Amino acid sequence: MNALSIENLYKTYGSGFEALKGISLDVREGEFFGLLGPNGAGKTTTIGIITSLVTKTAGKVKVFGIDIDDDFPAAKRLIGVVPQEYNFSIFEKVQDIVTQQAGYYGMPYQQAMAHAEKYLRKLGLWEKRSVSARELSGGMKRRLMIARGLVHEPKLLILDEPTAGVDVELRRGMWTFLEELNRDGRTIILTTHYLEEAEHLCNTIGIINHGMLVENTSKRELLRKLDMETFIFETSAPVVSLSPLENVSFNLIDETTVEATKSKARSLNEIFIHFEANNVFIESMRNKSNRLEELFLGMVEK
Repeated sequence: MNALSIENLYKTYGSGFEALKGISLDVREGEFFGLLGPNGAGKTTTIGIITSLVTKTAGKVKVFGIDIDDDFPAAKRLIGVVPQEYNFSIFEKVQDIVTQQAGYYGMPYQQAMAHAEKYLRKLGLWEKRSVSARELSGGMKRRLMIARGLVHEPKLLILDEPTAGVDVELRRGMWTFLEELNRDGRTIILTTHYLEEAEHLCNTIGIINHGMLVENTSKRELLRKLDMETFIFETSAPVVSLSPLENVSFNLIDETTVEATKSKARSLNEIFIHFEANNVFIESMRNKSNRLEELFLGMVEK
């Protein structure tokens, strides 16, 4: 079953601006789907329509087979949303913010308390449950938003820039938590500007630009479209000489650092063999840049 089905979705504002121009996509149940695009591409409009915050001009949206035009309350119960901006009262206590959200879905108070404890503990906020939200750090507020979005146990979780402004260590911790949710069967849709995040988490990626879906495929297939890839190699001793290799360009950054840009015609193993033939021995290797970012920028430019 598809967790989300969108068919020929259009949104035209009163000014005549077309925010969405006939988008169609399916997100399978249990998928971790990345929706990428530059600012103003139509990502937030799409999420707004799914969650009833924006009225569509035309098209169909179904959540686990339920058409939002036919029975939106039933569809809404299956969706958890973590918006980009904080939208809770900073003067309320952390636990109250989460339990009140559960109440909007008709959840009994004792059950809401149990669910709130579950997710506040998982997200490292249980010790802060009795303090007002204004006392939380930015990263804690982000985690509070996620706990609130999960408290009614939605089958589909939509995350709009969930790690914006969060430090690297906390971001990695949130990745681990989201991966665990997805392994447990939760369908997740993620919008992010951190393309490393999408490459790490998502198994399917859609790219939206100027209100149109320009790509919708598996991450693996998307990355195969990259013609060139650049790696940085650290060597165990200074590089004296390095002979040319077809379909690979070498750049000696310093005595023990070599930059190699290869085409798809060359494997990494062939490069390692070439290094060894030139008496160059590698201690470590890393990608110079995020592969998905290179591909995304190329598609948007086109």
